[in-house]
Amino acid sequence: MAILLAGVAAGAINTVVGSGTLITFPTLLAFGVPPVVANVSNNIGLVPGSISGAIGYRRELAGQKARVLRLASASLLGGLVGAVLLLVLPAGAFEAIVPVLIGLGVVLVVVQPRVSAAVARRRAARPVDGDRPDPWWTWPATSLAGVYGGYFGAAQGVILMGLLGIGIEESLQRLNAVKNILAAIVNGVAGLLFVVVADVDWRIVALIGVGAVIGGQVGATVGRRLPPTVLRAVIVVVGLTALVSFAL
Repeated sequence: MAILLAGVAAGAINTVVGSGTLITFPTLLAFGVPPVVANVSNNIGLVPGSISGAIGYRRELAGQKARVLRLASASLLGGLVGAVLLLVLPAGAFEAIVPVLIGLGVVLVVVQPRVSAAVARRRAARPVDGDRPDPWWTWPATSLAGVYGGYFGAAQGVILMGLLGIGIEESLQRLNAVKNILAAIVNGVAGLLFVVVADVDWRIVALIGVGAVIGGQVGATVGRRLPPTVLRAVIVVVGLTALVSFAL
């Protein structure tokens, strides 16, 4: 039940903020799941939730087909590279790197309001111009975010929103819709690779998957009405708890 509820929370948070792994991954560790197995199973389990969140934001995707297709190729490549790195690097390397990645995820969640505020100020000073082409650097930046997401993924959505918000002249809600698509692609391509060659706990996948689908719809509807500080505080507390568990 705890893993199912963690999946619901992660699905909602991924849709709205983009840091759900900081909920599910520490939960799995608390149940004694080995870190690599937990990461792989969590990644696959969150795929349906990413798709659910993307469907929930489908209205905001109108008119963005070309952008989504262009950036999707970057996410596809990056997610595949990140997943391969997870599989080829020794498990000890992952266990050593994960605390750093969790710490990075927590920091990104904390600073996300400032990033959003800076982007909003930029929007006010420079009105949206739908005819302006997206900067060239958004493709490689999205690809690098995909590498991170394919390898671990905590706060992948925060990274994407920061990059897209700085570079692309669109409203944040419309960029959030693009973010959900790109995150689903990263998780999906990594998940397909993991299914073939990695050690997967399918009970975990099922529990997180069902929860994430529910959470994705919650996040796309009522989740946007919840105080963001509450969501952020929960993520930070869980992330710090995970760091302490690694240190012990």
